[in-house]
Amino acid sequence: MSASNDFVPLSIAVLTVSDSRTLQNDTSGSYLVDVLEAEGHRLHARELVTDDRYRMRAVVSAWIADPACDGVLITGGTGFTGRDSTPEAIAPLLDKQMPGFGELFRALSFEEIATSSLQSRAFAGLANATFIFCLPGSTGACRTAWEKLLRAQLDARTKPCNLVGLRPRLLES
Repeated sequence: MSASNDFVPLSIAVLTVSDSRTLQNDTSGSYLVDVLEAEGHRLHARELVTDDRYRMRAVVSAWIADPACDGVLITGGTGFTGRDSTPEAIAPLLDKQMPGFGELFRALSFEEIATSSLQSRAFAGLANATFIFCLPGSTGACRTAWEKLLRAQLDARTKPCNLVGLRPRLLES
């Protein structure tokens, strides 16, 4: 599907997964809120939950059940420590995976953090016509994802194609 000449604002939710941050010191979540609003999108909701797969699923499930929510940006919980469980929590909710997102994110991260990029389990997919992007918890990683991948794909004017242009057909059967 081709790109539009008009910007289409999306309603995007932001979830921070952290055992140590609060909304007051959550620089990654705040960065995502600031850039999505600066681009002309609307903040659907913002939450911060501990790294607990059932709490994550509950929050994200409510958002993907809401037809007013077009996308979810999740920051945190994508590493390898014992508490990092975002992939295990969110992947079962996906109807379709978007392998290219994680692959491109790690390739771009390699330029910035070298072989440390292999520790990232960043991923994306689609659930009930809602785009879901799971990013590392660092503000730098969120910046890389937004500036090099998400900004363009969440903009209907990006050519030759973008995710926004697919929205009318996401629930086809």
